[in-house]
Amino acid sequence: MCGVGTAPNCVYGPDGKGSQSHPNEDGHLRFSGEDGCFLYGVFNGYDGSRVASFVSQCLTAELLLGQLNSSHTDNDVRRILTQAFDVVEKSYFETIDDALAEKAHLSNFVLPHNENVSFHQLSPQNQKVQERLKELEQEVSGGATAVVALILNNKLYIANVGTNRALLCKSSSDGQNQVLQIGRPHNTDNEDEMQRLAALGVDSARVRQAGQIAGQSSTRRLGDYRVKFSYTDLDLLSAAKSKPVIAEPEIHGSQSLDGVTGFLLLMSEGLINALESAHGPEQANQEMVAMVAAELAQQSSLEAVAQSVVERVKRLHHDVYVSGCQRAPYCSRHEDMTLLIRTLNYTLADGALTPTQGGRIYPVSVPYSNSQSTSKTSVTLSLVMPSQGTLTNGTNTASTLEEGTPTPGSQSPTATLQSTNTQTQSSSSSSGDGSLFRQRGSQAAQPDETGRVPPYVDFSQFYRLWGTDHSDGQSTQGGLGPQ
Repeated sequence: MCGVGTAPNCVYGPDGKGSQSHPNEDGHLRFSGEDGCFLYGVFNGYDGSRVASFVSQCLTAELLLGQLNSSHTDNDVRRILTQAFDVVEKSYFETIDDALAEKAHLSNFVLPHNENVSFHQLSPQNQKVQERLKELEQEVSGGATAVVALILNNKLYIANVGTNRALLCKSSSDGQNQVLQIGRPHNTDNEDEMQRLAALGVDSARVRQAGQIAGQSSTRRLGDYRVKFSYTDLDLLSAAKSKPVIAEPEIHGSQSLDGVTGFLLLMSEGLINALESAHGPEQANQEMVAMVAAELAQQSSLEAVAQSVVERVKRLHHDVYVSGCQRAPYCSRHEDMTLLIRTLNYTLADGALTPTQGGRIYPVSVPYSNSQSTSKTSVTLSLVMPSQGTLTNGTNTASTLEEGTPTPGSQSPTATLQSTNTQTQSSSSSSGDGSLFRQRGSQAAQPDETGRVPPYVDFSQFYRLWGTDHSDGQSTQGGLGPQ
């Protein structure tokens, strides 16, 4: 019922080639407990992976070792979730207590900074102190944001800290998808968060103008000792009466899942930002749901579905950058990307085949709605091609694209979406020499004696490739196409 896809961060060079700037810092969890209890989470780490890794390991122990059961009310669940986040962060800070103490002790031996004195001019003892302080700073720095989904008694609860995102897609019998974003990001654009900071004495206007706090846009986060214990040393937060950046989750729910068919998406900030950088934020939710729906219609493995969607976002982000279009400057780099998909009574690709026809599933189109994220979005999922001879089920797709459109991912949000398969490659995705299209002469459009116009598109290569792809090397005679 669950699949996870990931991709590391990437910085593009002038030639369009990408390179990873740091190890992957994201984390995730997916567990099932007793009494039909399920726990999922996506964690976006920064300045190291330590906090994201710690939280993803310890949060489960704070929730699934008997703390939750089917008799709990909604208020009980909210209280237990809030306590779990608090305990996990306190536990994390306990793990770095010794390092923080050593860092504070060694800081007493550091000479006042002098711009005219280089590192090599310091005494050997001071050099060792500086090197050790640098190691300790790397060890204790960093934090993470989190989005956690809990399913208990077939009811959904979302706990959010920071800037990740949760989407719930409900599919109806007539093919409509209702997309609901659960909660808002805790960032400098969140008016409620700005009011919370203002009540603590912080100049929220300055924070909003800066767009970030200590290098991050999030106003709630786990870890990050600098903004938790040394916030008075930070110019933006120095006037705060109490801790301004908190780890308390905003909890949404419960939402009943009885009779719901669809899927739940948990996304890291890096995945959201990559998609919004490439195509703008207006239709990002609908576009993500449409990509997932197209892959679910195509593949039978949720792991492959999630990875294919992440790869598609990665590719379209790259294509926008190399295209040099208006949004290219926003796509010079992307952070680590993680997508977790949890299906809800949703039939995967194998279930879409009819028992009499067999054959392959070929995505047709995924149109988008222009309204807000809570609106219904029409999704045409697939076309079942009838069997021909020894055709077998598979996952290849063919894509004919207009010139100047290198990959399906570079299309606009209103374009036809075709599924990307990470397991196989389609042999029919390109004509190779461009010979599919015949040159039309001056007389090409004139009817012959039967009243027919000569064709100007040659499909013989398509039929040959189709036969090669579907007949396991057997002759295509008697198959598709004119003989």
